[in-house]
Amino acid sequence: MKQDHPYPNFQLYTMFFKKISKIAITQSKISYLGAIGFAILVISCKEEAKNTIAGKPNIIYILADDLGYGDLGIYGQEKFSTPNIDRLASQGMVFTQHYSGSTVCAPSRSALMTGMHTGHTVVRGNKEIQPEGQYPIPDNTYTIAEALKNAGYITGAFGKWGLGFPGSQGDPINQGFDVFYGYNCQRMGHNYYPYHLWSNKDSIILSENSNKRDGIYAPELIHAQTLKFLEDNQENPFFLYVPSIIPHAELAAPEAYMEKHKGNYPPEEMYKGIDDGSKFNQGAYRSQKNPHAAFAAMINVLDDQVGDIMAKVEELGLSKNTIIIFTSDNGPHREGGADPEYFDSNGPLKGLKRDLYEGGIRVPMIVRWPGKVTPNSKTDHISAFWDVFPTFSEIAGIAAPNDLDGISFLPTLLQKENQEQHDYLYWEFHEKGGRQAIRKGDWKAVKYDVLNNPEAPIELYNLKDDLGEENNIAPLHTEVV
Repeated sequence: MKQDHPYPNFQLYTMFFKKISKIAITQSKISYLGAIGFAILVISCKEEAKNTIAGKPNIIYILADDLGYGDLGIYGQEKFSTPNIDRLASQGMVFTQHYSGSTVCAPSRSALMTGMHTGHTVVRGNKEIQPEGQYPIPDNTYTIAEALKNAGYITGAFGKWGLGFPGSQGDPINQGFDVFYGYNCQRMGHNYYPYHLWSNKDSIILSENSNKRDGIYAPELIHAQTLKFLEDNQENPFFLYVPSIIPHAELAAPEAYMEKHKGNYPPEEMYKGIDDGSKFNQGAYRSQKNPHAAFAAMINVLDDQVGDIMAKVEELGLSKNTIIIFTSDNGPHREGGADPEYFDSNGPLKGLKRDLYEGGIRVPMIVRWPGKVTPNSKTDHISAFWDVFPTFSEIAGIAAPNDLDGISFLPTLLQKENQEQHDYLYWEFHEKGGRQAIRKGDWKAVKYDVLNNPEAPIELYNLKDDLGEENNIAPLHTEVV
């Protein structure tokens, strides 16, 4: 039985994409979700993953929300500091050429969970469901959480989900997570003093935030549950997924953090948002008198929380057997009063969130694994979110599905010589008139407005010589185009 694709322009995209390159495989492998072959693959993978995992490492994956490539000290940030994340980097490996799954939230997370790029994974945009949630990944989607759970890991997700409204087939509890606490809906995740959060399948009312009160800062509440998960499962191998809602998108931080940063980032220009009415605290951004200070304060909160996770792992005696990864879901945004130019949030890169230039999709990634990953190391290995599934599978000693787009980067972590390389990386974006990008070696091809103009020219850049994508050299290299 055919399933209607969630994005109405999908067929148009398929037609346009086929014209560009044979390597840009664009007809979804799972558009027909009832296909017998895919069903057999999923069933076989689930059965194959069932085994015991004595001595297998714990995995912690921390995902910041719209944190730019230049928003960390270790990646060049100069206006504020990130001491805990920088310390994580000093104890592990820094990736300089790691890419998000997409340039916005939901498809980026879909690529992460499924190991497929946006030419194949089902969720390819932020398709909203009212009154709460986003278009769900289908029930027969096989996620990295399911794979690790079937292999004996306890799985927990704490933060923002965005891949299926509450109770849907895409609900995190239906996609391999034993425990979920946080925002199901990424639209609701715009607000830091929400009226409710989700604990598994229960809506937890935050009465302290009723009547426009700022009683409980949700990231702190979620963080407490994250640390509790570590304590509760210290005797079990676990996969802890921490998709933070910081620093997107409302600019708000607890007053103690705001006081540390007020006055440090002049000039401040008040952002006027929505402070009353039916849209207040329902996704619209509230006003902020000190947007620069608020942004820095939010990064301060995130950095402290990373430090707390590191400290808790150490306190529980789990450091040597625990991998901690820190990254971001896409490039920096310019919403709610955020000012990425002021903070140079995209560093040397061109573009922001919703762009397929490097600034929209190249993200920081840090990996710490004591005794395995060399401290103070750095790699320019080209990798992406869809590589996480096969990497975690190899670490856990289980088989990943055969048709993933990802390649395990475990050899890079262990500094082995047998690291497989991508033939290409591919992205498609279904907003802003339609956008595509391909990276193949040092070449980067970008095409914008593909829905409105199928014959729009392809831009070509050599990232080795032109990291900022300033010089379109397509006319000089027609054979590459």
